[in-house]
Amino acid sequence: MSEDSKPAHHPKSLSGLMPFLRPHKLRIGLALTFLIMAAVTTLAFPLALRSLIDGGLTPGSPGDGMMAVRGHFALLFAVAVALGVFSAARFYMVSWLGERVSADLRNAVYAHVLQQSPQFFETTQTGEVLSRLSADTTLVQTVVGSSLSQGLRNLVMGSGALVILVWTNPVVMAQVLLILILIVVPTAAFGRRLRKLSRASQDRAADSSAIAAEVLNAIPVVQSYTAELRETSRFTQATETAFEVSVRRSGTRSALVAFIIIATSAALLWGLYQGTQAVLAGTISAGHLGQTVIYVIILASAFAVLGEVYGDVLRAAGATERLMELLASQSPIKSPLNPAQTLIDKAGSAIEFDSITFHYPSRPNQAALHEFSLIIPAGQTVALVGPSGAGKSTVFQLLLRFYDPQNGRLLLDGVPTRDMTLSDLRQHIGIVPQDAVVFSSSALENIRYGRPEATDAEVKAAAMSAFADGFITDLPQGYDTFLGERGVRLSGGQRQRIAIARAILKNPPLLLLDEATSALDAESERMVQAALESAMRDRTTLVIAHRLATVQKANRIVVIDHGRLVEQGTHAELVGLGGVYAGLAALQFNA
Repeated sequence: MSEDSKPAHHPKSLSGLMPFLRPHKLRIGLALTFLIMAAVTTLAFPLALRSLIDGGLTPGSPGDGMMAVRGHFALLFAVAVALGVFSAARFYMVSWLGERVSADLRNAVYAHVLQQSPQFFETTQTGEVLSRLSADTTLVQTVVGSSLSQGLRNLVMGSGALVILVWTNPVVMAQVLLILILIVVPTAAFGRRLRKLSRASQDRAADSSAIAAEVLNAIPVVQSYTAELRETSRFTQATETAFEVSVRRSGTRSALVAFIIIATSAALLWGLYQGTQAVLAGTISAGHLGQTVIYVIILASAFAVLGEVYGDVLRAAGATERLMELLASQSPIKSPLNPAQTLIDKAGSAIEFDSITFHYPSRPNQAALHEFSLIIPAGQTVALVGPSGAGKSTVFQLLLRFYDPQNGRLLLDGVPTRDMTLSDLRQHIGIVPQDAVVFSSSALENIRYGRPEATDAEVKAAAMSAFADGFITDLPQGYDTFLGERGVRLSGGQRQRIAIARAILKNPPLLLLDEATSALDAESERMVQAALESAMRDRTTLVIAHRLATVQKANRIVVIDHGRLVEQGTHAELVGLGGVYAGLAALQFNA
């Protein structure tokens, strides 16, 4: 979609910030008070200057004149002091508001995104979310903490100067106001164009951020395929597109500011010319003219600042809309209003899949599971095997309630998972994924992620059970060693053992092992298998494995093919059937 076809954003979009501004009514009130007082003090300065010119510089005795001048300069200094104090107080208040609102907004968006189901991330790039969290909230901070208060201050000053000019020069200002009204029409046309370009500029900047996030998260693959130049070219193209749109936005905004300054200055200079003629004719005093000059300058500068602020407000309006879009997104997976009360029984959880049919939202015409029914008694170890894409990982995704099936029910200990809170459900489950996730913190904190309240001794015991203690203690700072982003300082097998230790520490009644030993060498696999067998004892365990040698000891092996349960039994029984499992076994064991 081109920037011209995108919806134009309106300053009213900033109303989405009201929930974040409402808790700070007192500070907003103080900021407005100081803002108005600073504006009024600025407007009082020309009156004090007129008093100096007309009252302090009139002919008289030198002593009286000196005293009068001193009094007028003292008044001017008092006005300057008041202006400095009120401006500083206003600046502090609005800066605090800008920082607070942007921080609250960033926190709210981040917390909301973390609550979204995987369906959200199928259509939203992580880089785009990061762009909204950083660039868009920075724009909001700039407007709330600076531009908006500057605009309000100049609006008050400009309105006040205009009122005084009309009051003191009614005939001349009537002509000026007529010209100013004619300026508004082309200004509005400029504004509409600028709103479209502002949103387009932000969208193109988000595109380049999304590309960068994607590539940096896959840098080993990029370098192994010597794709650095290709990815640099792709990123450069995205940034150039963003640059071109930004240049068009800046050009339009510059033209708008230039038009406002030139047109308003021309109108006000006409009024100033008329005032000069009036002084020469003797109908007004020199002090009156000086006062008028200052008010004209205030009015012209106010219009110029308002033109620039309007551009900032439009950009912030687009940023606010993008952030509100994130906050408005609703996850289809929610905890029920009246959840069933459940207790975690460490002796294992019974699972029942009752005629489950499920389609991923991104593939509505292809069933990942079809009429899938399976009962797993508490404490059993069940292996899920089958060709790639058969639906094995989907079973795990539904158990964790990342998705809900379109048909059928899934029960945990006799309670439908839809009736449980997401927190209760997921507290029942520990998972070791095929691609082990390691956070950029210490080994100790990575394992403790499974149970934040665990003691150091419990963490180390879990590490020993997962045969991770040996390599962790060999690290430079032992358990306090920083593991690097995504655990880059560890081998694949070491990352896997960290993930296994994390699941062991959680000690849930249901374990999900998704190729949990796939990254281990033969010796490590033997040790970790022993650790897993110990952790799986008296627990319900579901194991996904492509290497059939790792699941022969399971109580039952379930074979899934094209989303359907086609066979189940022990290893010996399934080999004797001569079906799908027997074919897979023949390929692996004969090899």
